[in-house]
Amino acid sequence: MKILLLGKNGQVGWQLQRALAPLGEIVALERKDAGGDLADPQGLAAAVRAAKPQVIVNAAAYTAVDKAESESQLARLINTEAPAALAREAAASGALLVHYSTDYVFDGSGSAPWQESDATGPLNVYGATKLAGEQAIAASGCAHLTFRTSWVYAAHGDNFIKTMLRLAATRERLTVIDDQKGAPTGAELIADVTAHAISQTLQQPAKAGLYHLTAAGEASWFDYAQYVLALARQARPQGVKTAAGGVQPIASSQYPAAARRPLNSRLDTRRLQAAFGLQMPPWQQGVTRVLREILESKGIA
Repeated sequence: MKILLLGKNGQVGWQLQRALAPLGEIVALERKDAGGDLADPQGLAAAVRAAKPQVIVNAAAYTAVDKAESESQLARLINTEAPAALAREAAASGALLVHYSTDYVFDGSGSAPWQESDATGPLNVYGATKLAGEQAIAASGCAHLTFRTSWVYAAHGDNFIKTMLRLAATRERLTVIDDQKGAPTGAELIADVTAHAISQTLQQPAKAGLYHLTAAGEASWFDYAQYVLALARQARPQGVKTAAGGVQPIASSQYPAAARRPLNSRLDTRRLQAAFGLQMPPWQQGVTRVLREILESKGIA
């Protein structure tokens, strides 16, 4: 089997190169490669036709949430038009398309975890372009697995964990938002679940569709920061200048940003777990493992 992977050097794409390897031959592209630039949907479609893959995995996206407010055309090109082009090629060739979406397709109201069937209502350009990408894939009629996920992190790439470690190394006090709730989800988990789901869906095509994919449990960004820094203090006290009481919770309204964020980013994963026979691990498990990997890679654990 041949798998075309887009976005190979992103957090999820990096892990997918490992997780998908046992399934078949991987043709992995990034932006600089011919056909790997999602800002060129026509070139992307040509790359799919040239590769003739049985599975297309799109791990690339425009993810600069605040910048998208002023770069809406580029965000739409990458997050909506490129997935639409991939979906058309997948429908024409019979390939399975795997795509990743986001909790930002919801308006963040309430406190119950969002189900796949719930009404969407993105608050920002990023969320709107990701939702339009989902809709284009569904409308194409291609066989697809669309995974909505949230708060992605990994040892590879930039993310919240690394930002907290960098800030805590030099600051005695930090302020972190406490009224946005979600589930930190590791790229490793996303990649492993993806490989598992691809295998099953190729055998049982009826399993194709839209799923929520996050770690179990929930946290605010403040809870998340507290957990990360507590572990970091244990591993290397001298590397964390911020004291245990030095992290202060604030409301989203106290942290002005170009794009509005949903307060409730909880995603219900029961459909995913039932369809593929999975049990999602608690978010703390993956964060602990990746944090240790980050610290060890810097020689400070």
